[in-house]
Amino acid sequence: MATWDDVRRIALALPETTERGSYDDLPAWRVRDKMFVWDRPLRRSDLEALGDAAPDGPILGAQVPDLGAKEALLADDPAVYFTTPHLDGYPAVLVRLDRIAVAELTELITEAWHARAPKRLAAAHRAGAA
Repeated sequence: MATWDDVRRIALALPETTERGSYDDLPAWRVRDKMFVWDRPLRRSDLEALGDAAPDGPILGAQVPDLGAKEALLADDPAVYFTTPHLDGYPAVLVRLDRIAVAELTELITEAWHARAPKRLAAAHRAGAA
């Protein structure tokens, strides 16, 4: 299963990605200063909302292209992907990092990067030029 070292390696391999602390000064990865994946421990309000379903372990936040993609991930594998009321209406999912395979994590991070990267940079990356 995946680790923070995997997240760092995958994210930093994408064009123009930087690692800089998030709002809580936790690790976060950005493309042209737009955060696309981040360390997202559960907050008190998250724990209260999730109750006994609140997971232990490392939690990754990841941007997704739209709410449809979010719903698809949540429905596809609820053992890995989840959300909290804080993220309602926002195109992002939370990921149990210790339950996701590295290949799936790579796909998730790459899609998150594409969701936040400028259109020309994303198009160049898709075409293999970036």
